[in-house]
Amino acid sequence: MIRPHHFRSNPETQADNAFQRASVGDVAEAARAEFDHVVTALRGVGITVHDFDDTGTETPDSVFPNNWFSTHAGGHVAVYPMYAANRRRERRWDVIDLLKTRYRVQDVIDYSGLEHDDLALEGTGAMVLDHIGRVAYVARSHRADPILLERFCTNFNFEPIAFDAHDAQGRPVYHTNVLMAVGTKVALVGLDLISDSKRRDMVRDRLAETGRDVIALTAHQIDEFAGNAIELDGDDGLIMAISDRALAALDPDQVARIEAHARILPLTIPTIETAGGSVRCMIAGLHLARRN
Repeated sequence: MIRPHHFRSNPETQADNAFQRASVGDVAEAARAEFDHVVTALRGVGITVHDFDDTGTETPDSVFPNNWFSTHAGGHVAVYPMYAANRRRERRWDVIDLLKTRYRVQDVIDYSGLEHDDLALEGTGAMVLDHIGRVAYVARSHRADPILLERFCTNFNFEPIAFDAHDAQGRPVYHTNVLMAVGTKVALVGLDLISDSKRRDMVRDRLAETGRDVIALTAHQIDEFAGNAIELDGDDGLIMAISDRALAALDPDQVARIEAHARILPLTIPTIETAGGSVRCMIAGLHLARRN
């Protein structure tokens, strides 16, 4: 996780991120306080957090590191090309160096040079990865180049399932991870936002065939970031980390279904959410084995 010091709503991404709201005044201190609250809450339930301070002044979205790198079982790390020019400055090799020091890293596959060819694949924002079914779910956008998606899936042994998704106003969903969250036994998905009914059924069926309880989210719940949750391993079992805004949008039956499989951990991040991302976007997950 990256602690923001110059947080603001990014003007370079506002055109295609319908979840984003313009910053009013200096919001950096509020965002930093929210970040520290999240780190404390995660550590409080036994989740390991490696937090880094943002050292740049021109990286307003640095709090969302899951877009520029991901880790994978077997010791693999991917580094991704970003769509917005100022987001390309977020990549930090000291983060990768820490992973190599603390965990068993076999290789780092760096796709970021493809930015020079105007190609982007924004990590686990553009892709929602089902590590059990080995499926990469992707809402089509210019942040998820299809050629690069195929290359990633070949390198990391995922099957790509791409689809078009639009919000209630007909705007394309900019990142797949605001549309769906895939846990071990439960999945939250804005199925109605997937435009093609056959693709919609395919997504639901592929998630269900691995034994997951598939919870359909409404367009309003997606707008409230209910799809931008993440399942984590805590001291006492699985944790579903989600913003309190998103949790408030869920109905009691949906909450009960989640709680049948994971403890819900609500987090308060209203300032950070103005940048167009929520809890899932703040966390780059660790799927690597620790060194002795």
